[in-house]
Formats: sequence, structure tokens, C-alpha cells
Amino acid sequence: MRDGYNKIASKYAARRTATSEDIQLLNLLVARLPLRAKVLDAGCGSGYPVSQFLSQYFQITGVDFAEEQIRLAKTNLPESTFVSGDLTKMPFKEDVFDALVSYYAIIHVPRQQHSTLLIDFHRILKTGGLALLCLGIGDLPEDTADYLGTEMLWSHYDKETNLRMMKQSGFSLLWSKVVEDPIDAHAAHLFVLGQKV
Repeated sequence: MRDGYNKIASKYAARRTATSEDIQLLNLLVARLPLRAKVLDAGCGSGYPVSQFLSQYFQITGVDFAEEQIRLAKTNLPESTFVSGDLTKMPFKEDVFDALVSYYAIIHVPRQQHSTLLIDFHRILKTGGLALLCLGIGDLPEDTADYLGTEMLWSHYDKETNLRMMKQSGFSLLWSKVVEDPIDAHAAHLFVLGQKV
């Protein structure tokens, strides 16, 4: 996955847009958080368009394991902080962030690790912190396929299992919606807004 996202870094960023429905969902955080709140973009890629949108309102930290993506993010958004790191081993202390977002990243992590990942997200959020996450809508133990010229892995649970895991990880569910993928019209994802309790 790391090699793949390094290889397609520029190509992937070029296909994203700041006006798609998934990006407009970030207004859920804008409406609920104070200006300059600390927000983590987990699986930030090049920083476009998620970190870029959020940086208009918040202090952004991005984390991604693909070095080329991090290089692009630092170039594109020099006022934000970007670090190399693995979602499954978050390099942050407890109770650091007011909110976190994770777009199109968790679905590339083997689903057996999703529960642990959600618990770690909960750990690094402040009490009352918000998590806006992109999850799967179908039962998919594992699939590999060509994506923009490189092989990628997808792995996720169905909608009901994901919502249950969010609750079991310590989040109250504020909102959820199935949203069409902005690049692949044949795919859709579950977006969930949870709050640390």
C-alpha cells in the first residue's frame, strides 16, 4: 500500500476535487468546533483536498505512511504539520486532538485491525472530541485490484458492523450517511461522525 500510494501520489491528487460531496461533509466539523481547534487528518495523503479545506479553520496535523504523499502535503500546506506514520501505530499522546478525520484510509487497513484502530483514535481525542470517518458499507474480508496503475488492497466490514464497532470503541454516533466515491461512480462509502464520550 505504501509503495502504491507513493507511486500514484500526484495522479491521485489530480483526480480529487474540493467540491465533491465527501469534502462538503467537513462542514460538520466547522459547525461544531471553535476556530483554531486541533484537528488530525489521519491518512492525509497529499493534503488535498481534506487538510487544505480544514486548514482554513483549524490547526491541522496530517499523518500518512507514504513518504511522497507527505512531501507533497508539506509543499502544498507549509503552515500545517505533516508527519510520517502508520494509522495502526499512531505516534501521538492521549487527549491531544479536538477532532480527527480519516478519508479513504481505514478501508485499506486489514479489517481485523479496525477495532484496535478505532480505540486508538478514541485515545488521542480529547473528551468530547469528534471523529469523521470513512468506512466500508459492505462485507469485504479482502480484495486487491488495480487502482490508477498500481495494486491496492481493500478490507472492511458492513455498515451495521462498523456502526457497532464505533460504539464499542467509546464513540457516541452523531450522524452517518452513505456517500458515492468521488472518483469511482460504482463505489460508495459509509461516513460516520462520532464523539468521544
